[in-house]
Amino acid sequence: MTDTAPSAIPPTVQVTLDDGRVEIAHGSPLPSGPYANKDLLPVPVERRTWTTYNFSALWVGMAHNTASWTLASGLIAVGMDWKQAVFTIALANVIVLIPMLLTGHAGPKYGIPFPVFARASFGVRGANLPAVVRALVACGWFGIQTWIGGEAIFFLAGKLIGNGWSEAGAIGGHPWTMWLSFAIFWVIQIAIIYRGMETIRRFENWAAPFVIVGALVMLVWMSNKAGGFGPLLDQPSKLGWGGDFWKLFWPSLMGMIGFWSTLSLNIPDFTRYGKSQKAQTWGQALGLPTTMTLFAFLSVLVTSGSQAVYGQTIWDPVQLAAKTDNVLGLLYALVTVLVATLSVNIAANLVSPAFDFSNVAPRKVSFRSGAMITAVLAVLIFPWKLYSDPQGYIFTWLGLVGGLLGTVAGILIADYWILRRAKLDLVDLYRAGGRYWYTGGWNWRAVLAFVVGGVLAIGGASFKPLIDGRPIPALKSLADYGWAVGLGTSMVLYLALMLLRARGRDGERTA
Repeated sequence: MTDTAPSAIPPTVQVTLDDGRVEIAHGSPLPSGPYANKDLLPVPVERRTWTTYNFSALWVGMAHNTASWTLASGLIAVGMDWKQAVFTIALANVIVLIPMLLTGHAGPKYGIPFPVFARASFGVRGANLPAVVRALVACGWFGIQTWIGGEAIFFLAGKLIGNGWSEAGAIGGHPWTMWLSFAIFWVIQIAIIYRGMETIRRFENWAAPFVIVGALVMLVWMSNKAGGFGPLLDQPSKLGWGGDFWKLFWPSLMGMIGFWSTLSLNIPDFTRYGKSQKAQTWGQALGLPTTMTLFAFLSVLVTSGSQAVYGQTIWDPVQLAAKTDNVLGLLYALVTVLVATLSVNIAANLVSPAFDFSNVAPRKVSFRSGAMITAVLAVLIFPWKLYSDPQGYIFTWLGLVGGLLGTVAGILIADYWILRRAKLDLVDLYRAGGRYWYTGGWNWRAVLAFVVGGVLAIGGASFKPLIDGRPIPALKSLADYGWAVGLGTSMVLYLALMLLRARGRDGERTA
């Protein structure tokens, strides 16, 4: 029996423009009721203004950040040489670009954010499941990046104020001034997000080139310390190209994919402002794999140089910058870290969960309220513990993220591209009783595919210290391929269940 609650909104007219974009006709009433608010409604066509440059700048700003730096340098820290690390990251970003473009298509076409897009497959209410999972992952990322930004402020203030700041009394294993720096950076980000998406777009436009220059400055500085570029390229792999490398390669590849698996889901939150499909497609294709690979190359060279100069691999760029005796150079490096961290954290880890939490209770939670919920939860997940170890950071945190979110991506892609052929009823996404209402607002087939895919993807992995539990022995062989397993399993299972539904004509309305 299907819940067929009466429509919560009056009839509207949906029109398709010559360029393929879809909007609600002028003069028609906008969706209202319990599943709509101004932040979740489609962006009007006249406000879809982001160009190829805007999307490329967005990715340059997000890719050139401290967490991206630590991905590559972390691979050096666990034994790879620069060639192996760059190869792993380049391949991962080419792979993750594919679901990014596929899910991003709905943004400029319909002007809808990720949680509304997910309603087509999970149901108007059921979309809260992937939205909250995505939002909680973003809370973790927001906390990690805020800790990195706070660390930069801590070192920056220490150079300006002196030992009294750097050697302040410890609380919880860190100087109280470090906690204060963390809080200051937290407040700065909230202030920016409160000014809205247009402010974020402008910030990303100028942050991108600033960060690139900063990374190049660090490379020149390290090459001078090492006596040229030769020592930066000569650091050997501890693994070789045999079995030891490939044993590490697969979980590393899944971890690198997991790094942007968040954006592969909620990229419609940004592409909904796109001027055209061409703008979002070329902007992302030019911005993501190229800049991530270049930045990986820069970071592994600098990290390899730290091994040659200091006799140890320093994978944290803030810790590395703090070793310079040149005050001006240090200040520039740390300001670069601050700008880079602001750039990615606001765009990738605050915008999207703000929409996701708003989707849970559209009439009560606005975009800004959702951002505040994200910022508070980000502190409660203890990000300083997640970031303390490169092994745990790459394999534990990113493995968990990639496995779960790959499962959601499989369902979204199967539903939008294979079942619906990129055609959505825009109005029904916002009302009860429509074609996306399923049973009581939930599509249990998507939920089942998510659960099964998630168990297979991460059930065989050990996620200590994040989760204190034992892996499922029978699934251990799948643990190194979590993202791929989750995406493939959920896609196939969801398609099978939905095709059986269509064949059985179980009484629910179909798209």
